[in-house]
Amino acid sequence: MFKLADLQGNILRGYTKKPYVRYLVLEVADPGAARRWLAGAVSGRDGVPQVTSGDWGANRPDTCFNIGLTFEGLRALGTPASSLDMFPNEFIEGMTARAWKLGDVGPSAPENWPAPFNEPKRVHLIATIYAEEAAQLDDVQQRALINGRAWTLLDTREGYSFPDDIVHFGYRDNIMQPRFEGIHDPQRHDDGQPMAPLGTVLLGHPTNLEGLLWRVPEPKALGLNGTFNAFRVLKQDVVGFENYLDQAASYLLTHPQVDEVLPPGAELNICQVLSIAPPSRHAALREVVAANLCGRWRDGTPLALSADGPAPQLYDAKFDYVGESRCPYGAHIRRCNPRNGQIVQRVANNSRRLVRRGVPYGPPYKGMQPGGEGKPEPERGLLGNFIGASLGAQFEAMSCDWLNLGLQDPRITGSNDSITGTNGPGTSWFDLPLKSGSTIRLRGLPEFVSTRGGAYTFLPSLSAISYLGSLTT
Repeated sequence: MFKLADLQGNILRGYTKKPYVRYLVLEVADPGAARRWLAGAVSGRDGVPQVTSGDWGANRPDTCFNIGLTFEGLRALGTPASSLDMFPNEFIEGMTARAWKLGDVGPSAPENWPAPFNEPKRVHLIATIYAEEAAQLDDVQQRALINGRAWTLLDTREGYSFPDDIVHFGYRDNIMQPRFEGIHDPQRHDDGQPMAPLGTVLLGHPTNLEGLLWRVPEPKALGLNGTFNAFRVLKQDVVGFENYLDQAASYLLTHPQVDEVLPPGAELNICQVLSIAPPSRHAALREVVAANLCGRWRDGTPLALSADGPAPQLYDAKFDYVGESRCPYGAHIRRCNPRNGQIVQRVANNSRRLVRRGVPYGPPYKGMQPGGEGKPEPERGLLGNFIGASLGAQFEAMSCDWLNLGLQDPRITGSNDSITGTNGPGTSWFDLPLKSGSTIRLRGLPEFVSTRGGAYTFLPSLSAISYLGSLTT
């Protein structure tokens, strides 16, 4: 039985009107007090913030509050061993133990993560506060920690959604999310992709793999309608990204096939639409490279629909990769979600879809400021949530097979994702497609995104939160 009111909010529908976000990383201090806190969070009694459900009703709350528990957190609360043993191995082991599957090596390796993620066994619960005003974050945090006995606050991470869903690399984001069968969400337009069955994201429901249901940890009050979240703190090297665009554009300017990449005169439209002044071929080539690396122009226009220049009216239009698409096989959004395009693992086309919720952290990059030479840049990045019913078959498979190995197509196998992949200047490459069918290979991509922490969490239903709150051992 599925009831939207039993599901935590922000899983099937996003909090798009809540730009301020704060994550509280908590450790169980007193198991009994923590269980009572959970029981109070279901109804909002005892001063504890009430967990926001998936049924907002007519009046949306000013603030939203949700929780995710790690395996160590479930164990610290006294969850029976028989139940713990039914959770999938990747969740039991935790994110740090799965680093090689995720490409968390080198600078991204867990031994380089700052506190508290360098001590994963202490990370028990991650609570998320969403608010319309920044001051509301402090109020909800104070109420969440008003009883100092239940939890130890290990850390906070804070983000803010930029206007028009722009993220640090300058792209318009959060355009496409799965639409779910039987769920009306006016925020989600018809993007031409198949409706996702609820089992894509919720335990206990049919998946798009015939006859396959992911195991629901017993008792059902604990596992049913729960889901898993890969919470990631991802540092983004915006300066390095912009510098690489400069480098690639300079290389293309001298390439004999540059007019295939950018026909003479086309730079005027590209620069005008993207508000780049003064217009130049170098500036336009930077945007051509950025569009191909991502699969979208930075205003959101998909290359699959408009490869020669941005067309803002098409940013949310239906598109696919069937046939001779001008979107590169190695483009970020195509690697993450091949839609109905031909791939080696045909059965996997729609099996790795995830709900993505993320918010930037750090100040927007506005270019090198006068007198800023030599000064360290503030850290910028993304606080990302990647939600699905199977961490292994969805998040990890996408991260390993598609983003960091390119196993979906032999033309990109051996390359890593150009934006989020584990790259190095000596070995990385990206093929820029031309109208003639040939390609220009770009080399020397550094690593633009590195992991600074994270955790695998279980997002329990409200019934499950009540169940955990009722434990007595």
